[in-house]
Amino acid sequence: MNIELLNVRIFISKNDVVTDAIGNHKNLWTEYYTCYATVSAEAGKEETDAGLVVDDSKVDFTIRWCKKAAAITSTGFRVQFGGELYDIIAVDHMNYKRKSIKLCCQKARR
Repeated sequence: MNIELLNVRIFISKNDVVTDAIGNHKNLWTEYYTCYATVSAEAGKEETDAGLVVDDSKVDFTIRWCKKAAAITSTGFRVQFGGELYDIIAVDHMNYKRKSIKLCCQKARR
């Protein structure tokens, strides 16, 4: 892995369920992991959905392998990059060689 290509900083958030003082359960995004990544496979398109123009940009982030990064799944995590939020669609462990992990992401709809 060529580490000079890891030139952008990304923030990975985890979806946690927290309980407040009176016992209510809430979903809360908490900071989980911060690292440098390579951005690749940028594909952006706009679609019309229910009369609205929706941006469905897809981006792949490649990060270095570590134990914390290996625990990332597509269901409970998201990526923040450049002020935008991206939902993780798939996690590719790159043949399980423990060198890098590719996060296939799609821009989150708000």
